[in-house]
Amino acid sequence: MADKTRDTTTDGGVTADEEITQPLGLPRWVSALLPIVLLVLVLGVFAFTSPLAGVQSGEPLPDVTITHTTLPSDETVVLHVTNNGPESVTISQVLVDEAYWDFRVEGAGGDQTLAPMESAQIVIPYHWNPGWDLGVTLVLSDGATFHNTIVAPSQSPGFSLGLLGTLAVIGLFVGVIPVALGMLWFPYIKTMSDRWLHAVLLFAAGVLGFLAFDAGFEAFELAERIPGAYEGNLLVVFGIFGALLLVQAISAWREGRVAAGDSRASSGLWIAYLVAIGIGLHNLAEGLAIGSSFALGRVSLGAFLVIGFMLHNVTEGPAVVAPVARGERPSLKHFAALGVIAGAPVILGGWIGSLAYSPTIGAFFLAIGVGAILQVDWEIARMVRDAGGRVASATNLLAFLFGLAIMYVTDLFVVL
Repeated sequence: MADKTRDTTTDGGVTADEEITQPLGLPRWVSALLPIVLLVLVLGVFAFTSPLAGVQSGEPLPDVTITHTTLPSDETVVLHVTNNGPESVTISQVLVDEAYWDFRVEGAGGDQTLAPMESAQIVIPYHWNPGWDLGVTLVLSDGATFHNTIVAPSQSPGFSLGLLGTLAVIGLFVGVIPVALGMLWFPYIKTMSDRWLHAVLLFAAGVLGFLAFDAGFEAFELAERIPGAYEGNLLVVFGIFGALLLVQAISAWREGRVAAGDSRASSGLWIAYLVAIGIGLHNLAEGLAIGSSFALGRVSLGAFLVIGFMLHNVTEGPAVVAPVARGERPSLKHFAALGVIAGAPVILGGWIGSLAYSPTIGAFFLAIGVGAILQVDWEIARMVRDAGGRVASATNLLAFLFGLAIMYVTDLFVVL
């Protein structure tokens, strides 16, 4: 009875008793802003009085990260660098294979000084030989050095419409076509008994689980190349949990629609779209890897590598269509949409990777894919339970293991 007497607030909740929420009779907006105003005052006092000035023992160390290199021609080396430290740094000299060399700095206000968090490109006119490792060292004005080795260099293709067209074709063969071929198993899956359909769903969960591990390891590996100021590992963790909670929030909204009697929200088509989105996010990261390989001059995507990607991705097709194997068959436009959502991001990722390669972007996209995939795995397990199945049955566990194993085997065609 007491709750009915409280006023409803604009955020959907109810107000507490007046004597608790309004201390000293202050308006609510004053109570909300007061801690922030006091914090700003404390920070101002700390900054102007510098209470730690007497205990400082030295200047902070410089911190420069060479995120990646590009080779626009066999006469030029370009280093992409970021100043992570709290103080400005000046690049005084550049050594190439232990010999001092001419250079110029682009993107740093016309000089060789980088402000905190500023990025720039160091252009070095140097004739390099394809396949021969190249050692480059930056020397700062205070004598600090930062070294980078360019392993087996090869020329970066640079931007062109032809490159975008090539990446689109590769994306079709790597992402769209394999997923579409895998979806052709739908009529066979539809005739399976519930027991074996649940096994196929757990197989799909295994496929997604492998993709989550694969993308997670790659994300943390890329995080090591992210400038320290961006906290690469924490960025990956944020991406994983952020995507997981975001997709979970969407799922909770769907459950609300189901409770309200919306039959469309309770269909397996919803799960199928979630699976397609999870796979699509992973394939976006796959495209980023392909595009960045072109941008960095690692144009080694031969026919065998494309075949490896196709074998790897064709197993994603049945994972997409398995949730709609029961009930009314979706229309062809839904099948087309599912295929595009799951496969086409390879093309988009390839374009992004070739035009704006960045370890930060790559790691963040990979992390988002991991979070989304983990939530989709949870949805699949719940789908099996809601259908009266047992997730941890012997058949289902073996199917999950088979999904992991087949992805591992097909991944060898990509790596080798």
